[in-house]
Amino acid sequence: MTRIYFVRHAEPVHEHEDDRTRPLTAEGIRDAELVLNTLKSKEIDEFFCSPYKRSLDTIKRTAEDYEKMIITDERLREREKGVNGNEHGMFQKRWADHSFHEEEGESIGMVQERCIQAVKEILNEHEEKNIVIGTHGTALCSIINYYIPEFGCDDFLRIIDWMPYVVEMDFEGQKFLELTEHAHIEKVFKGKARADKA
Repeated sequence: MTRIYFVRHAEPVHEHEDDRTRPLTAEGIRDAELVLNTLKSKEIDEFFCSPYKRSLDTIKRTAEDYEKMIITDERLREREKGVNGNEHGMFQKRWADHSFHEEEGESIGMVQERCIQAVKEILNEHEEKNIVIGTHGTALCSIINYYIPEFGCDDFLRIIDWMPYVVEMDFEGQKFLELTEHAHIEKVFKGKARADKA
C-alpha cells in the first residue's frame, strides 16, 4: 500500500501580493509544528511540494526531521486566480461547473488535471512508500474530488479555514482505498466570509 499525506499549508500573510512568495505568518510558522508532530512517527520516505513558499515552509521542519529533501512540482501549485476572482458566489460557481473560470484564472477542472497527473506519477514511481505532498486548499480539494466525486463545494468550504490541514489517502497501486483526516487548526480566513455572503 502507498500512503500519501497531503498537507495544506499553514496560515499565510494574506496581504502579501505575490502568490508564489507569500510567507507564513508568525502564527503559521508556529502552527507548522502540528505537521511535524502529526507525521514524525509515520516513517515518511519522500517529500513533494508545490513550489510556493507557504507550502514549502509548512513541511520544511518535518522534512528536516526526516533528513529528506523536498522535491518541488509546479503541478501541485494553487489555482491561478483571475480577474474578479473574489466576487461573491465564485466558490459555488467554480464547484458547480468544473470548467468555469474567471478571465485569466483556472477552473477546478484545470487544477485537477495537472494535480492528478502529478499524483499518478508519484504513485507510479514510489509504490509502497509513505509520501508527504505539500499543497493548497483548492488544489487538495480538486484531488479529493477526483477520487471521491461527491466531495464538492460544501466540503471545500468546511475546510477552507483549516490551516494547516493533514489528510491521508491510501492507495493500492493506482487504486484509491480510503481517506483519513489526521489534524487541522481552524483559522479565520476572509474567503469563508465571502462565501457566507454569497
